[in-house]
Amino acid sequence: MQNSHKRVDAHLSSLGYCSRSEAKKFLKTFRVCVNGVRVFETNKKAYHSEVTVDEIALDPEKLTILMNKPSGVICSHDDVGVLIYSMLPERWQKRNPKMSTIGRLDGDTTGAILLTDDGSLNHKLSSPKSDMPKLYEVTLAQALRGDEEKLFSSGALTLKGETKPLHHAKMEILGETLVRLEIHEGKYHQVKRMFGAVGNKVIKLHRVKFANYAVEDLAFGEYKILDEAFLILE
Repeated sequence: MQNSHKRVDAHLSSLGYCSRSEAKKFLKTFRVCVNGVRVFETNKKAYHSEVTVDEIALDPEKLTILMNKPSGVICSHDDVGVLIYSMLPERWQKRNPKMSTIGRLDGDTTGAILLTDDGSLNHKLSSPKSDMPKLYEVTLAQALRGDEEKLFSSGALTLKGETKPLHHAKMEILGETLVRLEIHEGKYHQVKRMFGAVGNKVIKLHRVKFANYAVEDLAFGEYKILDEAFLILE
């Protein structure tokens, strides 16, 4: 668990409470304490776990959240439209390092997405070698033709523009135009391209689960912090 020892203004600025230049004013406005004793000196050194603001512990040093992404929200720091980071508390938007999504979901795709400011975790989970399962609920424009489940699980399907076949994928049929599909890769528009390869079109795509994390208990736009002690992705 993170518990760094540094100046109070460094703690506050890295977690988005204020900038370094605003720290002195912040200490006058809010009751910042180290081990219960209020401090006014920005250069006072303390461990993260010793600092409170208005009697509330500081936000985690490394923050990872699970969000149920709504449709129309874009996974980008710099784009036109509603950006996913605008849905976070203002303080989290000012963290340094920045919060970033682990992978991306298209603007019209909804569901489970992780956001973190932990660069090593992001790299680990977004790497092609991570083999993280991703479960999608897929609504199709046309009825299934019947051979999709066998083809997707065969490990023989090669998408247009690719040179290597996809890994094995599991498909569960829920209706003639509704399926659940589990993949372990994250190729560009992969699910849409898979169904395009069999002459169908995805009209609605929802990621139910990323690794062990499901969003069934979250409304669209809601999120929850993943406790560092239980952030186990297998």
